[in-house]
Amino acid sequence: MRTAVALLAPALLGGCDWVVMNPSGDVARQQANLILWSTGLMLLIIVPVIALTILFAWKYRHTNEEADYEPHWDHSTGLELIIWSAPLMIVIALGALTWISTHALDPYRPLARLEPGKVLAKTDKPLEIQVVSLDWKWLFIYPEQGVATVNELVLPMNRQVRFRITSSSVMNTFYVPAMAGMIYSMPGMETRLHAVLNKPGRFEGLSANYSGAGFSDMHFTVDSVDDAGFAKWASEARSAPAKLDMATYIQLEKPSEKVPAIRYAAFQPQLFDRILGMCTKPGETCMQATMMKDGARDPHRDSGHGSPVNDSGHMRGSESKGALQKEPEEKGSSPHRNAPRPAPPGSNKPGNEDNRSMTSAAPLPAMLTGLTAAARS
Repeated sequence: MRTAVALLAPALLGGCDWVVMNPSGDVARQQANLILWSTGLMLLIIVPVIALTILFAWKYRHTNEEADYEPHWDHSTGLELIIWSAPLMIVIALGALTWISTHALDPYRPLARLEPGKVLAKTDKPLEIQVVSLDWKWLFIYPEQGVATVNELVLPMNRQVRFRITSSSVMNTFYVPAMAGMIYSMPGMETRLHAVLNKPGRFEGLSANYSGAGFSDMHFTVDSVDDAGFAKWASEARSAPAKLDMATYIQLEKPSEKVPAIRYAAFQPQLFDRILGMCTKPGETCMQATMMKDGARDPHRDSGHGSPVNDSGHMRGSESKGALQKEPEEKGSSPHRNAPRPAPPGSNKPGNEDNRSMTSAAPLPAMLTGLTAAARS
């Protein structure tokens, strides 16, 4: 039986793919290294604790009469230093590692390198791909190439890719294990991911967040090809018979399962922005326009307390400076909405400052008398 199990084990494990720990993209490779370093640092405590537990249980067993018996022993300064200093150093190391990795692997941050030893210039222009999670399929829009696909993602090898991600209905997760970690897609919101694939081949992409009946078949293929292969694929996609206009998208948006790969030779202009603004159907108002109108109606807009709007109608939130970046003369305070406003001179309304000071003090004796009577009763 043991011989049979030993012979069958390689066959049973032959289908396992440790893609997370053996990825094909530099971002995923750094994330895998982070897992290894974190696990190694924690094992520095776990392994000695397990070993000492077994050692103490064996040494101080009931039948070992040679072990020292010290029932009144309760403290050792040296032992306390060892017990507390080792975990403290490991926590500090993990904290530093987490801090550095969190900033270096920020999905919104452009890549600093394509692979170890190959620094990426700041002027490098990434390939932009707009990603939309539908029920239950994935839509990929290539603005630079002018094409769109469903459940088919083709990437040029060794080129930075910037993914702009949103959802048409419910929340999903865009996940290509060989390329980078998971990024959520949410309706009415945009998330981003910068990543790269360094090896050619076909990989798997999926949604890692349950989103309904067709979730289990919400997969897509990811092909990593060289520049010539990517140009050839884009040319073939531009010759596809179908075009993704608004009518076609509305039909595509409807729930469907096990959708095969589809290519579109062209797509509706500003399609991703309309999906993001949740205004793909006729007569719907985009959220961007609603926010622009709300900003224009802001009563504090002209006084400098509202959200500024530029000439193109877009909110300039990313251009505003935080309090730590402002000069002392630039800092101010917004009006308190719940603060009482002074009444006109001579008015007896509660808003008047003089009347407020009198009415606030006058009811105090009456309140004390009422409380005393209530206590006696």
